[in-house]
Amino acid sequence: MLSAAAGALGFFLLQLQVSLLAVLGSIGLLFAIMFTPHTPENVTKRLGFLCAFGACTGVSLGPLLGAVADIQPSIIPTAFLGSCAIFGSLSLAALYAERRSMLFLGGFLISGLNMLVMMLFFNIFLGSHMVFQLDVYGGLILFCGFVLFDTQLIVERFNNGDNDYVRHSLDLFLDFINIFRRLLVILASKEKKRKN
Repeated sequence: MLSAAAGALGFFLLQLQVSLLAVLGSIGLLFAIMFTPHTPENVTKRLGFLCAFGACTGVSLGPLLGAVADIQPSIIPTAFLGSCAIFGSLSLAALYAERRSMLFLGGFLISGLNMLVMMLFFNIFLGSHMVFQLDVYGGLILFCGFVLFDTQLIVERFNNGDNDYVRHSLDLFLDFINIFRRLLVILASKEKKRKN
């Protein structure tokens, strides 16, 4: 989270215009984390990849944060605190729920994510506001489900001997960032409508 904040701050302070490069860097670092084995020799390298991934994600969030700040700067901390509240409460709910009770969500969530990606792809050509709204609100619900699922999956993996905390941190970070992005868009669009 700190490296993502540093990346976003770097975007504003240095006026970095490398958002596409940051997205491509994020994808490359994502694969580097996933395909570098979790061994004691690779821990430092994988943590470096994770921090660099966070920084690239922060830089790629820069244009959205700038657009939101132009509408109303107070939306950014509100969305962050809202994301923290959602993420924290859903993680606690998953931790205190019956063991393995949320793992059934995995198939539904992956199917929903695939549908969301296909809708976004087709919306590049259609330009439908309704599909955009469906992505924002449906994606928020979807990633809330991923917080529940990923939290229980991480606990189960840990209980079965998988202590790859870098990969687990990546999963939860992606859930948080996607919730944060969607809250930013929702709050900014509400504020823009209110001003008009």
